Amino acid sequence: MSYAHSQMGSGSRTARRSFEFGKTHVVRPKGKHQATIVWLHGLGDNGLSSSQLLESLPLPNIKWICPTAPTRPVAILGGFPCTAWFDVGELSEEGPDDWEGLDASAAHIANLLSTEPADVKVGIGGFSMGAATALYSATCFAMGRYSNGIPYPLNIRAVVGLSGWLPGSRSLRNRIEVSHEARRRAASLPILMHHGNNDDVVPYKYGEKSAQSLSSAGFRYITFKCYDGLGHYTVPREMDEVCNWLNSRLGLDGTP
Repeated sequence: MSYAHSQMGSGSRTARRSFEFGKTHVVRPKGKHQATIVWLHGLGDNGLSSSQLLESLPLPNIKWICPTAPTRPVAILGGFPCTAWFDVGELSEEGPDDWEGLDASAAHIANLLSTEPADVKVGIGGFSMGAATALYSATCFAMGRYSNGIPYPLNIRAVVGLSGWLPGSRSLRNRIEVSHEARRRAASLPILMHHGNNDDVVPYKYGEKSAQSLSSAGFRYITFKCYDGLGHYTVPREMDEVCNWLNSRLGLDGTP
């Protein structure tokens, strides 16, 4: 597998790439503001399309923040540039992970949530590559730091990943087991994962294995659901279940 950027894991501050994120779209709560969720689009998409989907959901107490990923060359597309939260080659357990790109996106998300009121619960969700970035943020929260060692600043209360996978799943358990605080945080975070078993873009087995990796690393509140016949897209029934789960896990009262 060839990657467009070979210096990703060098750890050198001088070698770090800078990423220019696109436009952020915000969906204001229609009722009392109780939670804010950053929602992350898939490869080649943008924050506007996410905001249009989320605006129609019956969740009046949630503010949605829908950023747009940087445009960058993507190895799985032969180096063709498009919006992507990190660089990715062929999906495989042996493939390298773009830690630098993942950290930059996770930090951008944390920054978007950093100015929310103290009494507002914060969460992260996404679809496909956006789901992968949301799940990576969950591991940063548990570890208390990004992969580059910089402290992770947020207290995330919920994570949603639709049709995605977990980057860095191979080493996750070993990284969390060594810290009592990491184990405690992992055990406290509710995660919802959905995956269609007819997904021809991110095969179902990667979603299923990612859920197993998170569970074995100590994430106790994992809800993983297979959608029979579903491809690489969302359907209204699935989004209804996301709404119910968020209402329950975030304790939203659903009133204006």
